[in-house]
Amino acid sequence: MHHTLLLMSGGWTKGLQLFAALSILIVLHEFGHFFFARLFKTRVEKFYMFFDFLFPFSGILNFPLFKKKVGDTEYGIGWFPLGGYVKIAGMVDESMDTEAMKLPPQPWEYRSKKPYERLFIMLGGIIVNTLLAMLIYMVVFSVYGEEYLPTKSAKYGIMVDSMGKSLGLHNGDMITAVDGKPEDHFDRIVTDIVLNDGKTIQLTRDGQPMTIDIKAGTIHSIITGQKGGFIAARMPLVVDEVSKKSQADSMGLKHGDSVVAVNNIPIRFFDEFDSIKRTLPGMPITLSVIRNGVPMNLSGTVPQNKVLGFAPLGGDPNSFFTTEKIKYNPIQAVGKGISFTYLQFGNYIRQFKMIFTSKEIKTSESLGGIISFGKIFPAEFDMQKFLMLTAFVSIILAFMNLLPIPGLDGGYVIFLLFEMITGRKVSDKVMERATTVGLVLLLTLMVYANGLDIFRLFKH
Repeated sequence: MHHTLLLMSGGWTKGLQLFAALSILIVLHEFGHFFFARLFKTRVEKFYMFFDFLFPFSGILNFPLFKKKVGDTEYGIGWFPLGGYVKIAGMVDESMDTEAMKLPPQPWEYRSKKPYERLFIMLGGIIVNTLLAMLIYMVVFSVYGEEYLPTKSAKYGIMVDSMGKSLGLHNGDMITAVDGKPEDHFDRIVTDIVLNDGKTIQLTRDGQPMTIDIKAGTIHSIITGQKGGFIAARMPLVVDEVSKKSQADSMGLKHGDSVVAVNNIPIRFFDEFDSIKRTLPGMPITLSVIRNGVPMNLSGTVPQNKVLGFAPLGGDPNSFFTTEKIKYNPIQAVGKGISFTYLQFGNYIRQFKMIFTSKEIKTSESLGGIISFGKIFPAEFDMQKFLMLTAFVSIILAFMNLLPIPGLDGGYVIFLLFEMITGRKVSDKVMERATTVGLVLLLTLMVYANGLDIFRLFKH
């Protein structure tokens, strides 16, 4: 019984998107195994989306929501929505069908096939997940193109929070590189610091080049979500939303107003406004604004909590910057889809390695289950984001199933490679014991990861 297990998976618009993505990906992953099994004339006894038993206990709560037999294969939908499987004849798996394995090998069974054929059957799901990610990225880049903010186009530099300031960064700094490597995409600066365990940031301040050391604990703070956005592109202060019945509302502040001075002190950016406002709780404040090209003054009093009640415009870089927009024709989209899949695979492998190698990352803080996985999807449906995330989840499935754990594709691949190199086949008894150990390990990891999610829910 070959299966796909979701180890690090993850919440209602979000939950539906996750369910849709996983349903598609699991069926196609299992189709990969099914395709190569049939290609090499191997009988597939069952093909299920989700488990029709309480995984990993194949003898408990055995019932499908739907099943239909076509030829030698029973197709169905299980009730336990954490994966899926194909049951391939003559294969040692978690069904532990030892009686069938005691019978003489039949020509249609997995164990009768050549090692390279068995290898392709086991890699089929991973191959399909990888090709699917490439295909989705190709479609997305062909239809939507690519848009990003070049680091050099963030012409006002950065705006930093308390963590950024503690590193020695200043508002207005122009970041040029991380560890001496130039970064063209502004949005990748923080990602590069995390994935490459960044040690230094190169920047220019008032025209002078400088290097800032990244102190210990910074990556831990980013990973745990405490200060994920410690830098942002600095933008002029333009009012976006004004809260009703707030001090800003009573002052007459409107969407689109450009704030140019506070109490006659010229300002241009939100951080300049904020630093002045924080010194004025309970005191008068006058904002000089430009509205539709007309200057005017708006007066009021700063509340004791120092919150006037408006949000600055800042979500759309197009408002202030020239973003890079790249269009891809179908041929170019093919190359971009392949290279982007390679990039995302590399990024995910580096993230996974950090769990075990980084001194700043604790497993209990970085590992997650179904809820964590669900949170990566946006609260509002967006087709481009859904496709991009589905492709990324496909990459995660491919990578996780390649791990050399008995019971996962990678575990079987290790035994096959041993056989192909030494010419000695691993005995069925060893396979059975290894599979049992692997399933216990997978179950433990699944319970632990989802338990962490539940703990975090109650903690917050």
